[in-house]
Amino acid sequence: MKRLPHISTLKVIANRKRIKKNPLPFHHENFQKLGDTFCVSIPAEGKVIFSRDPKLVKQVLQKKHRYYSKSKLQTRDLAKYIGHGLLTSEGDHWRTHRRMIQPAFHMKKLKGLFEIMRNAVKEELNRIVPSTNQDVFTLMGDLAFQVVAKSLFSNNDIREPMAGLKQITQENQEMLVKEMRQPYLKWWFALSGEISKQLSKGDKARNILNDLIEQRLSKDSGGNDLLDMLLSTTYEDGTNMPRKQLIDELMILFTAGHETTANALAFTLYFIAKDKKLQERLLIEVKSLENEDYDWEDLAKLPLTTSCIKEAMRLYPPAYFIDRVALEAHDLNGLELKTNTMVLLSLYELHRHPKFWKDPEKYVADRFVGLDPKEYNHYYYPFGAGPRMCIGNAFATYEMIIAVVEIIRKYNLSTEMGEVEINPMITLKPKEVFASFNPR
Repeated sequence: MKRLPHISTLKVIANRKRIKKNPLPFHHENFQKLGDTFCVSIPAEGKVIFSRDPKLVKQVLQKKHRYYSKSKLQTRDLAKYIGHGLLTSEGDHWRTHRRMIQPAFHMKKLKGLFEIMRNAVKEELNRIVPSTNQDVFTLMGDLAFQVVAKSLFSNNDIREPMAGLKQITQENQEMLVKEMRQPYLKWWFALSGEISKQLSKGDKARNILNDLIEQRLSKDSGGNDLLDMLLSTTYEDGTNMPRKQLIDELMILFTAGHETTANALAFTLYFIAKDKKLQERLLIEVKSLENEDYDWEDLAKLPLTTSCIKEAMRLYPPAYFIDRVALEAHDLNGLELKTNTMVLLSLYELHRHPKFWKDPEKYVADRFVGLDPKEYNHYYYPFGAGPRMCIGNAFATYEMIIAVVEIIRKYNLSTEMGEVEINPMITLKPKEVFASFNPR
């Protein structure tokens, strides 16, 4: 730790306005100046290690993952809004529920959800007003939210309650970002009642989910969806998941499941809309499918489509940083870490590292076509890695491919936008993406 380049608390405070607005330029400047790993003294948090070193990332997430836990940002601060589900829990609690929920995301189960996913995508695309400038980010947010909602609650008319749930989760996240970027003001957020106000909204969100569960339980037959799978899963002693825990897991699936997908799709469509030749190539690939009623296996026959999505997630990874806290003193890639040292892994910087990517700042649509994942999986982590890798990564990937296929088949995209402006919240969002969907 003593050998690491160090950024003082005073420098952090001096840059507090920049950091509050968008911390990534501040991070980038220091990575450029200080190297792949450095230390920052953060007010109210202490010393934090920032790194974009792929060897260190692999150690923390995979080889030495048992030495780490998630930080209080997730296990306490985020959990107070969305509960103790897979994303926010640790230890035996996390391991038990990961084992219970994992089967719901096995490939066989996802194949069973294929028609639900595709129909939900088509339904949302029918809501687009053609040949007008559209807010793509909002459209993809609604699309991803409805895909998750329909996959969980296939038999319910859920658009209205889901709109309320989406609004609440967005407001909760905005509050959490304020707490995260201004930790020295947490006392004021509590004293002024801002946090308690958001917690009350979180209770309303949980009541929405509880009502939907009650509706399902009152029916004689289920919907053969994710909710049915969660309702039927049991602990080793044969008991079902308690209602509170079930709601926690549903909150996680909604919050994490729709938001990361919406972000990635918005960035992907932005780049596609800017490149007419790319759209022509994508249309040829989509038309190569034997028929319009393509099946699950056909999605693997779309290398360019898949690469377009991967490349957008390289430049703009939804989970743009991962934080961990050392559970005990140990050696980390040559660094002697003390207990409770926080490590922040910048996937945003790693995905743009000039040592590992040619033209790292450029969107290259076919960058991943024909590449074996072994060639890049040491420095590409769009869904994390190790035991805590996103449980819904396959679900999200296929959902995004379906969305791009259906959009390319139906529309020519165009945009007048120059550079897209980013909005780093809990996940990495675009501030806005506008494009016109012109019918073919």
